[in-house]
Parts: sequence; structure tokens; C-alpha cells
Amino acid sequence: MTTGPGISRTPLPKGFKAGGVNSGVRRYRPDYGVILSETEAVGAGVFTKNECKAAPVQYCMGLLPSKHVRAIVTNSGQANAATGQEGRDKNWRMALSVSKTIGCLPHQVLTASTGVIGKQLEIEKLEEAGSELVEKATDHAELFALAILTTDLVPKTITTEVELSGGKVRITGICKGSGMIHPNMATMLGYLLTDVELSTDVAQDLVRKAADVSFNMISVDGDSSTNDCVFLLANGASGVALKDDADYGKFRDALFDLSKLLAQSIARDGEGASKLIEVQVNGCHDLDLARKAARGVTVSPLVKSAIHGEDPNWGRILARLGAEGVPASSLDQMQLTIQDHVLFKNGAPVEFDKTNVRSSLRADTIQIVIDLNSGRENATAWGCDLSKRYVEINTDYN
Repeated sequence: MTTGPGISRTPLPKGFKAGGVNSGVRRYRPDYGVILSETEAVGAGVFTKNECKAAPVQYCMGLLPSKHVRAIVTNSGQANAATGQEGRDKNWRMALSVSKTIGCLPHQVLTASTGVIGKQLEIEKLEEAGSELVEKATDHAELFALAILTTDLVPKTITTEVELSGGKVRITGICKGSGMIHPNMATMLGYLLTDVELSTDVAQDLVRKAADVSFNMISVDGDSSTNDCVFLLANGASGVALKDDADYGKFRDALFDLSKLLAQSIARDGEGASKLIEVQVNGCHDLDLARKAARGVTVSPLVKSAIHGEDPNWGRILARLGAEGVPASSLDQMQLTIQDHVLFKNGAPVEFDKTNVRSSLRADTIQIVIDLNSGRENATAWGCDLSKRYVEINTDYN
């Protein structure tokens, strides 16, 4: 498995192309991207649970799952959220423009947008750039990954190959996200592409489960966005299907691993972040509670600030677990470990060398392990520290 940044060319699965151009909406870098499938692909997706859904989210929710997807087009700089009927009309025009260029029906083109809420699409610029966008599409992911960025510091791409009983298939993932990231996704766009053969039911089930263990387990700042989407496209160009449970298991595990790495890259790239925080909650009696508790720790401003200041203030973690509904009986028998240092055990603090623990918190990846010793369910969530730079970015963003 390979991943960016640092990978100059991330190959796409067979039968896919992708590209990005500057339409003029943004001043310099690419701001308009497309993913193309040479043949009709099975498409599935999961979307933000924010009740204020952007026009492209509403549009795609009405189309997926589908057996007939030919493209996903994405603009950055303008979210096309809270834009009313005019925004929905312009979203349709964006799909229509690309469909005419590649020779398909408009409903075979999915859409996504990211950027400032409340701004109408500069649709004329996007329509004018449509032909160039399609013509310049290539067999690698980087130009598209650049085109969908907003406050991200780096493009995020990853690819892997899976050997199945019928042959080799590829999965390539592309995502963006840096701020307004919170469970159930936020200002986060994810694209999972594969050349394996999948049915719509299997594709929809896989993308939902992949999001549950990855994109829905990250948080940067606790704010949920209007525009979240994670898409899975499978065009079958490899000619390889999932023939049995073993094939399914191999493909599922590879898809989940790839999705987790993409999710971690978003959390690590959080606005102003200097540290990735990984929180493991083990030995819980309830999976939903384990996930809620893990995410709760990653979103706590007090915990995030303590990690940024390299302060082993375990009391903030304990308080957050209680606030998330972890019962007292579990807290009384749990063990709390930060960077391999046990700080709390069996309902009481453990003496530790504060200098050594502070030193371990200088790392750029911080691991917090919470063992509740009350069940068999485990969950892992990812977040980042909270810095002064985060405030600067978000006051200057508009």
C-alpha cells in the first residue's frame, strides 16, 4: 500500500481517469476536478447528517446507489450550501456540462462542492472549463486531489492492490478535509475507486461500513459540515468479482485499511494541527458507547489543548469519558495509558514521572489507550491538537 503526500503519482484503477484545472474561481491552483469511468460504474455513497445539506449532497442522495455512474465532478472555493433553488439549478448545470462533454446523461454525473457556505457557484466559469477538464484527465490521482483542496496543507491520495481468487484488483482513495471535521463527517470529501465487480447492495454496504470505522471516527474541531460525501465507485474493469467469502473478506479489509489511513491523514492535517491524536477505547460492553467515548475524547477542547501543551492532564480525559456516558462501574476498573505510560488504574491515579511523560508528548503522534475492562467491544478515533494557528486560519478564512 502506498500513500501521499510524497507519492508523485498515485495510479487509478483500470478504466478510471481523473483531472483538475483552474477555472478562474480561485486565483492560482486547480479548483475544478473530475473523476471519469470509461464504462458505467456502480456508485454508492454516504453523506453528512447535518440537516443543512448543500445542493450537491441533496442531488447525489437522490441518485445513489446506482449502476450507471460515469463521473464525479467537484468544485472548490464555493460550497453551494444555503443557496436555495438557484444553487440547485447551478449544481444541475455543473452535472449537465460534464455529461455533454463525455456523452452521457446528466444523472450519470455525480457532484460535490467544498468551500465557503452561502456563495453561489460561478457556474459560467465552471461550464467554460468543462472541456479542458475532461481532455486533461489522466490515469493518476494527483491533479484531482489538488483541485478539491481548501485549507488542506497537502493533497491526500492512497492506493493498494488486492490479490483475489480471480486476479488482482486495485483500490485508490482520494480525500480532502482539514477543518470542520467531526463524526458523521464534515467538510470532508472522500472518493474510493476500484476496478472490482460489485453489486449496488454490496457497494452501499461496504461504503457505509468503511465510513463507520474511518471517516466517522475523526474529529478536528467538533463542527459538522453541510457538504460531506464519501463515494465508492466500482466499474468492474478488472473483470474480477468477489467469488466467495474469502474474496469478500480480503477486499473489505483492504478497503477499510485504506479508508482508515485516509481518515488519519485528514486528522493529521487539521487546521493548525501539530499532533495526531489516536484514542483507543477497549473492553467496552457496547460498541456504540465505545465509539462515542473515543470520539468524545478527540473532540474535547480541554484534551486537545492539553496535548498541544504537552501536559499529561489525565483528569480531562476521565471527565470527558464520564460526560459521554461511560458508567462509573467501568471507570472504577479502567486503565488509562498515554504514550505507553499508565496514569490511572482501578479507579485511582498511578504515580508517574511527569518529566518523562511530558517528553513523550513531544511526538507528532499521541496515543491514548483506555481499557474499560467491562466487555469485548473496541473502537479507535482520531483527532488533532488545538493550536493558536487554528484560530488564525478560521478568522482569516473568509
